[in-house]
Amino acid sequence: MKKFPLNFLWGAATSAHQVEGQNIHNDWWLAEQNLALKEASGSACRHYELYAQDFAIAKELGHNCHRFSIEWSRIEPQEGEFDASQIEHYRKVIFELKSRGIEPVVTLHHFTNPAWFSQKGGWTKSNLRKYFLRFVDKIVKEFAAQVKFWITINEPLIYSSHSYLLGVWPPKECSLFKTAKVTFNMAGAHIKAYRIIHKIYQEKSLEKPMVSIAANLQAFEICQPTLKNKLALYLRHKLYNLYFIEKLLRKKSLDFIGINYYGRNLADVRSWKIRSLLLDTCSYNHHPLRKNSLGWDIYPQGLCKLLMSLKRYNLPIMITENGICTEDDDLRWDYIREHLEQIHQAMERGVEVLGYIYWSLIDNFEWDKGFSPRFGLVQVDYQNQKRTIRESAKKLARVCQSGEI
Repeated sequence: MKKFPLNFLWGAATSAHQVEGQNIHNDWWLAEQNLALKEASGSACRHYELYAQDFAIAKELGHNCHRFSIEWSRIEPQEGEFDASQIEHYRKVIFELKSRGIEPVVTLHHFTNPAWFSQKGGWTKSNLRKYFLRFVDKIVKEFAAQVKFWITINEPLIYSSHSYLLGVWPPKECSLFKTAKVTFNMAGAHIKAYRIIHKIYQEKSLEKPMVSIAANLQAFEICQPTLKNKLALYLRHKLYNLYFIEKLLRKKSLDFIGINYYGRNLADVRSWKIRSLLLDTCSYNHHPLRKNSLGWDIYPQGLCKLLMSLKRYNLPIMITENGICTEDDDLRWDYIREHLEQIHQAMERGVEVLGYIYWSLIDNFEWDKGFSPRFGLVQVDYQNQKRTIRESAKKLARVCQSGEI
């Protein structure tokens, strides 16, 4: 029996564009209408209307926290025009969580941007960060009294790489220079947002908030012990897992480290070019592991290794996302249980972990992959929006309620 602390946070996550539906003012919606993506988000899970029902399920499942995002393009659909009714909507969302004893963990940027912001150049232009910071200032002033945990930006390196290096997300560009620029601008925006959030809490005489990013970390391993692979391993861990976190730590702008973890990246480098060193993976199924429905390697022990590598920073850590898309619900439970065991092992070795947030509460729109990947603890029938609690969710509920696995 493995016991977790009494104050441990247990929950699941969503993001606005993936679940709300009809986010008509952002850049993803625009790309979807232009048929630039496989599927359009459309009504998604209608969570914008059904959030109270979804939070009732979360409460039934023993969750005491919930991570969600506030859609910037709803708040500011046109430049400088703020929609008071949308601010009130998110006030009700937070109230629904708090009234059920569920701690809100609020994300301020989860991949989508207002269309007007993107059309100006978005994150590629340093002088446009002021717009995001204005949004942060407005939202935090509205909700500071109800929210303790803030995630400024979700997976900044996934955003910059998928949008500007790999070119699979809007605006579908392939530029190493722009990738670096966007990464730099997001880091700068977080640092300033961190200061803004803390200043607001100080001015309102509120208890200090807990502010972080949600960094996507991978367990990098090598296929064969070649010199190219060893260099790739060093570079990937340093640049992908640690660069952003260390940059923010140097500026003293993290109160905890939020990490999203899904699995292994098996390096098998085919040339000395930088793109190969950073991106090439084994395509021969060497060292095979179980996989999710998108073909990602399931590697629970990698999470413990990563947590141990972060221990030296002396900050608490929150698992802000960890989950699996699969049609095999037994595999979903195995995935959750094995990752919780690895988290517990790291905690026994001195790592302070604040909580575990599964991705995701409900099935949703998985970006360029569309609706087919099923990550949810709760199944969604997209024809009638019926929610069905999966067995894996019930098993996790017993852990949430007892604090034991």
